[in-house]
Amino acid sequence: MGSAEKAFLPIRPPATTFNDDPHAVLSPAEQKMYDEVLGHLTRTTPVYTIPNIEKGELTEDEKFWISRECILRYLRASKWKVSNAIHRLEGTLKWRREYGIYDVVSAQHVEPEAVTGKAVIYGYDVAGKPAFYMIPSRQNTDEATRQIQFTVWMLERCVDLMEPGVETLALLINFADKAKNPSVSTALSVLSILQNHYPERLGLALVINVPFLVNAFFKIVMPFVDPITRNKVKFNPKIFEDGFFKTDMVMKEWGGSRNFEYVHEKYWPDFVSTCEKRVKTWKDNWKVLGSKVGISEWDYKKGNAFAGPSVIQEKETKKEDKKVEDMKKAEDTDEAAEVDGVAPTDSAVTLSDTMVASQPPVEPTSNGYSPTADPPTPPSPVEKKEEHHHEHHTGPADIPSTAQPTAGGHSVTAVSGAGAVAGSAGGGSTINNDSGPGPSGDAGGDSGAGGGDAGGGDAGGD
Repeated sequence: MGSAEKAFLPIRPPATTFNDDPHAVLSPAEQKMYDEVLGHLTRTTPVYTIPNIEKGELTEDEKFWISRECILRYLRASKWKVSNAIHRLEGTLKWRREYGIYDVVSAQHVEPEAVTGKAVIYGYDVAGKPAFYMIPSRQNTDEATRQIQFTVWMLERCVDLMEPGVETLALLINFADKAKNPSVSTALSVLSILQNHYPERLGLALVINVPFLVNAFFKIVMPFVDPITRNKVKFNPKIFEDGFFKTDMVMKEWGGSRNFEYVHEKYWPDFVSTCEKRVKTWKDNWKVLGSKVGISEWDYKKGNAFAGPSVIQEKETKKEDKKVEDMKKAEDTDEAAEVDGVAPTDSAVTLSDTMVASQPPVEPTSNGYSPTADPPTPPSPVEKKEEHHHEHHTGPADIPSTAQPTAGGHSVTAVSGAGAVAGSAGGGSTINNDSGPGPSGDAGGDSGAGGGDAGGGDAGGD
């Protein structure tokens, strides 16, 4: 699209850059820890409930949220300490319900915060991360509570726009045009929410036109940020020369070729509808896969992202059609044998029974969900390459923690500074990155300095 042609609608997510599930293979130690967390969340005697909350049984939305990748994110953020990962995950489950993620914090509720375009998701970096723009100069409200809710809602939408294998976002903050001074209380509230409840979600943070006060804030914070996370934060970057973005995915204010203009009446309905359709399709796929805790995001995202029957459902339908066809052939064989005066063979007589008997029992797998009732499918390319993955895999004990704790016992992170400042200056639209380095690298590059957990144990997120 040329720079002279105006754009008003969000860009659709590009196809994933991942050929295989980046988390398909875990080391034996990682798998053991994953299984411990999964077993805790799926226990049946007694049935698992969220601690210290009325009616703590997991809802369908909560089960959908606790994917295989979600559990792995919390393990990495907790430096692969099972008890800490469980504690943080349960804290987030409780917070999501009490904060109203599934009902109160809706598109309708936060829309007044969105009318000026102070926070916009537009385009994707070269790895497919959604680009989350924060423009503090477009601040239009004074209500801190809803500003923070809007930030959380936008982060959830970033997740909705992540293609298979993508788990992180790219944050772009532009402090130009006399952005308002940050509110410390709003910034701290946003920081607390994001470092505790959105671990391993920052892949990149780009900041331009940094004012004096914000620059001073960064100078104070950055020495406490662990090197992995610090490397994700770039001040006044050359985003094209450095290979972060292609020009056709970036707004002109950042030097891109997209002449994007935020017109709320055009952008908002399309944006909300796109996210809702994607989540509906994924949830339909998730239900086909068993609608259980621990189902892989990679698996349920492989369906059509926008409309029509899911690929998974189509495969299930084809399998059923094949069964009917085989049974019909068997019946035809029996009839032909009777006409010829020959008794049907045992194999022909018992074909349908054999097919039923050959079905494997539905048992939980190490990935945390049960297979469908159809015969097992052949090993995937990922499974065949498993031994090759292990040759390059780093176990939990191989990588030391590099997070540097503050006096309060928690690690401060770069996105904590970037997101919190942008949020208060730009209406609370913020993201933070608070994880400690895990035992194995995430394809999205998500490990970072630690954030606090209420129990006082090691915490992190990205």
